[in-house]
Parts: sequence; structure tokens; C-alpha cells
Amino acid sequence: MTMVSVEDVTVRRGRRTVLDAASVQFGAGRLAVVIGPNGAGKSTLLDVAAGLLPPGTGRVLLDGQSLSSLSRRELAKRRAYLPQSPQVDWAISVERVVALGLTAHLPAFGGLPATWRERIDLALDRFDLVDLRDRPATQLSGGELARVMLARATVGDPALLIVDEPTAGLDPRHALDAARRLRTLADGGCAVIVALHDLDLAARIADDVVAMKNGRIEAHGLAETVLTDPILSDLYDIEARVSRTADGATIRFHA
Repeated sequence: MTMVSVEDVTVRRGRRTVLDAASVQFGAGRLAVVIGPNGAGKSTLLDVAAGLLPPGTGRVLLDGQSLSSLSRRELAKRRAYLPQSPQVDWAISVERVVALGLTAHLPAFGGLPATWRERIDLALDRFDLVDLRDRPATQLSGGELARVMLARATVGDPALLIVDEPTAGLDPRHALDAARRLRTLADGGCAVIVALHDLDLAARIADDVVAMKNGRIEAHGLAETVLTDPILSDLYDIEARVSRTADGATIRFHA
């Protein structure tokens, strides 16, 4: 069972502390949403959890093993990372973009093993991309590209998926579609960590929420215990009102 533990991690850039003594755990089969105002340290926390940014102090463990002890190839097999607003600059096919997600798994020489071709077909089908498999990725809409990048990130069945603002630039329908697909991955056993600005969407899909401000984790736990009037009001320095429904929660801010 995959467990990511961030333990007392501090990151500094020059004299500025961008992540301050952060400690939090992320578990398999759960979708954790990281929230907070701009500059709160969300992306830095995700980069540290993904092993892309070494902590100045503290440590990050994956199933009890330090990320720093894993080779880049081994880490890439177990963890997938999707940055904010990913782009494809070459007119390669959707199928080839998705296949790039298998790079860490492939042998150094020879063609693509048949088992991995099956994985690509499955990923294309899972994200409704079969009809787009031969289309150049540079000719996709924003929603289509979002699906392609999720397929690429998950084609190797990572135990851990980290995504930074997956709905940025998407219209409401495609944003909700991307969020539902992340929810499905978590329900399938993947540990999913997502940074989001859309709090209503966070309330709809999150098991757990990590609230950040000024580089510190102000609160973390079950979504219903973090997405509350007092915590959100303090987090964003404006009065927040949370209205809960059967489908989640609606969050409004009042000047």
C-alpha cells in the first residue's frame, strides 16, 4: 500500500522560506487536494512530494523508503507527475504522446513489448482517446490535451500520481471531466495528490484536504473537517461560507 510521508520539510529560496516545516501523509486509494492562496507553497509541496525538489531539511518517504535513495528510473516507475498547463510542441500523434509515459519501463534496446502496446490501448480507451490516436497532439483542444496528458501520466499504472492545477484553462465541462477521472484513479487504488484553486471542485472530489498559507500547512485532514468557514476565512483573509449538499459543498466568499 503506497504511503507518501513528508516529514518536517523546509525549502528556502535565497532568504525566503517557501515551505516551512511541512509534515503530512498521503495514502493509497485516496485523493488529497492541496489548497491555498497564490504563493502559499502548493507547487513546492507537490515538487517535494514528487522527488523533483530536494528538501533543505526534513525528508520524504515513499512506503518507508527515502525518495533520495531511489534512482530516477525507479521513482519514475512508481510515481507520475503532471505539471500545470502541460504542452506538446511537436506534431506527434496522440498515441505516441501516451507511449512516452512508458519510457521508464521500457528496455534500453528493441521495440515496444506487446504487453505495453496493450497498456497504451487501454489508456486510450480509458480516457476516450481511441478516435484521436492518430491525430497530431498540436491539433487538440484544451480538454482533449488534458485527457491525453492524464493518459500519458497513468499509462504505466503508477502507485502515486501528483497533479498541479489540472483544470487550469479548462472550461467547466472539461474541468469536471478531468476531476472525475482523477477521482476514478484514486478509487482504483492510486494515491492521488492534486493542487486546486477551485474549492467547489475540491469539495466534490477530495477525500482529504491540505490547506496552505505562507509556506506552512495550516490544516490537513478529511475534506469536511478542513473545508469549513473558520479555516477558509483564515486561509484566504476573507469571510467564507460553506453550504453542504449531497453532492459536496458550495463555498462562497463575502467581502
